[in-house]
Amino acid sequence: MSDVLDLQAVTVRRSGNVLLDAVDLQVADGERWVVLGPNGAGKSTLLSVAAGRLFPTSGTAAVLGEVLGRVDVFELRPRIGLASTDLARAVPGGERVRDVVVTAAYGVNGRWQEAYDPGDEERAADLLGLLGVGHLGERRFGTLSDGERKRVQIARALMTDPELLLLDEPAGGLDLGGREDLLRRLTRLAADPAAPASVMVTHHVEEVPVGTTHALLLRGGGVVAAGPLEEVLTAGRLGETFGLALRLERRDGRFSARAA
Repeated sequence: MSDVLDLQAVTVRRSGNVLLDAVDLQVADGERWVVLGPNGAGKSTLLSVAAGRLFPTSGTAAVLGEVLGRVDVFELRPRIGLASTDLARAVPGGERVRDVVVTAAYGVNGRWQEAYDPGDEERAADLLGLLGVGHLGERRFGTLSDGERKRVQIARALMTDPELLLLDEPAGGLDLGGREDLLRRLTRLAADPAAPASVMVTHHVEEVPVGTTHALLLRGGGVVAAGPLEEVLTAGRLGETFGLALRLERRDGRFSARAA
């Protein structure tokens, strides 16, 4: 297997603050990673680097075999599927949901005069159906609930058949029913051998989909542990990451944690 993401001693500094501190991470084709850590740990910053939207201050970041700083990121980004709150904010509230997805083919937010063939329109409809929001295709994005918007964003992220899928807190803010429905769909995606390698950021072990293969734990911008899920996601390492003693349980492939 080849690495789709290779971070070597990646450090990001902004306004004198260290957001990432010498992070090493290698994600191979076919792997499904989860990134866990408290607020301010550097999770979203790491995802921005992986998406080619933020350059390291030092270290080397190679994405899909291309080193940031030596590649045209506008050619690289269509090969990466990204769903994040920042991208959702960039979508015009009056945009038709189906157009939110199909416009990913051109890498734009807001349909204007681009021409899409019937295959693009059909793929957008199929992806909305895959995420359980096919019936919302004619709705306006601004009228959707948070959970519906997150599913539309994931459908958009998959539109270009990406080689790397990046999800920033896809279950954040969802109610119990919305979270469980989304995780069921993400579990199906993880089980699909044709699905791209993925990296998902979350704060909560309860949001780790079944089928996740690897985990990265971050604290204060640095790596606490990284590797196969069973080796990394332990009570001791998770407690070190969040700064308190924890009890960690796993049942039917799903995790739960509480203070010891």
